[in-house]
Amino acid sequence: MKKLFIIFLFSSVHGFSQQTITLQDAINTALKNSLDIQVSKNNIETNAILNNYGVAGGLPLITASATNNEQVTSLNQKYSDPSRNASRNNAASNNTSANITGSILLYNGMHVVATKNRLEQLQLQSEEYLNSQVQNIIASVMTTYYDIVRQQGYSAALSQTIEVEKQRLEILKNRQAVGLANNADIFQAQLDLNASMQALQSQELIVQQAKTDLLTLLTLDPKQNINVQDTIIVDNNILLDSVLNRLSTNADISYANIQIKINELITKETAAQRYPSLRLNTGYNFNRTKNAAGFTLLNQGYGPFVGLSLSIPIYNGSAYKKQQQAAEINIKNAELQKQILMRDYSSNTVKQYQAYVNALKQLETERTNYALAQQLLDLVMKRFELRVATIIDVRVAQQSLEDASYRLINLNYAAKAAEIELKRLSNTLTF
Repeated sequence: MKKLFIIFLFSSVHGFSQQTITLQDAINTALKNSLDIQVSKNNIETNAILNNYGVAGGLPLITASATNNEQVTSLNQKYSDPSRNASRNNAASNNTSANITGSILLYNGMHVVATKNRLEQLQLQSEEYLNSQVQNIIASVMTTYYDIVRQQGYSAALSQTIEVEKQRLEILKNRQAVGLANNADIFQAQLDLNASMQALQSQELIVQQAKTDLLTLLTLDPKQNINVQDTIIVDNNILLDSVLNRLSTNADISYANIQIKINELITKETAAQRYPSLRLNTGYNFNRTKNAAGFTLLNQGYGPFVGLSLSIPIYNGSAYKKQQQAAEINIKNAELQKQILMRDYSSNTVKQYQAYVNALKQLETERTNYALAQQLLDLVMKRFELRVATIIDVRVAQQSLEDASYRLINLNYAAKAAEIELKRLSNTLTF
């Protein structure tokens, strides 16, 4: 998603209907409200402004200056001809000068070209950083959103358990009414029901806190009440080789590639300082001096000028050479940083894919287990109504269904979380 950051710049975010938020709403709101993204957008704008030949030093420089000095001088002049002698106190004099000068760089070892290219790369790098932030925010929102779905699944499983326990308690009370059940069974059934209701209340707290985490990601009021009504659907078609082949398109890898180019251009800029610098200068000068006494009462000159200035670095303690050597080492470091990043991302990809495949395999078995556990509980409850099964049989079957529900919900979420991370790494995360 090379230009993903453009999407949210022009996207409109609609209000949540009856406070029910969809994944699309959540992602659009997070991208719109993210303070980190706003900072990155400002950095892009800054680098776009600086990406200019004038900043790189390639455009003409034009300066103008003017001075006006008033001076009072005591004069005492003696000549071989005494008749020409002059002596005067507080003689006024005025000097006025003005000039406008323009200069343009003709050659300086391609320093301007290297600097302009570096400014372009800095702008591209800031865009890649924004792309990385967008991908990370989308992944975080999706993971948090589906965690709410997972926690609500736990609540639904507990609610199902409570219904079974209510049904069991009702059966026991009906039996007691005809003298076929004792208080011990009813007390135990009531205790089990109360424990499950307390567990549901604790689980509802976890759900509310998960919603608060989502609202924080969206930069919304954490006290706001939202509803999430969704299911987790896992993409079963991700291939490891496809993800690994697309790692080079990841925004973080692109950022590292650009950093290598930037360091190479810094090396060229540093090397250019060792070359001669040639400038073309032109302008117009005006100078006027007026004296109340002395040899010259008025001296005025003006006119255009043009010329060349050549600066040749001869020796500066090998500073430029040392700076170039240090810049070359920075290139190697940038390349090593990219290799480290590729190594870590490749390793993370393989690990996430292993978790993804493992979760998918277990999901197939767990769906069967859940269906069997459901059928078992239904059968045991019917047997319990007929007084063929005991209260212990009901509790075992009930626990089997609850465990199967938790495992199914967890595996579904684990597969989805691995899918989100794999798509983030391969720069294919969409919503």
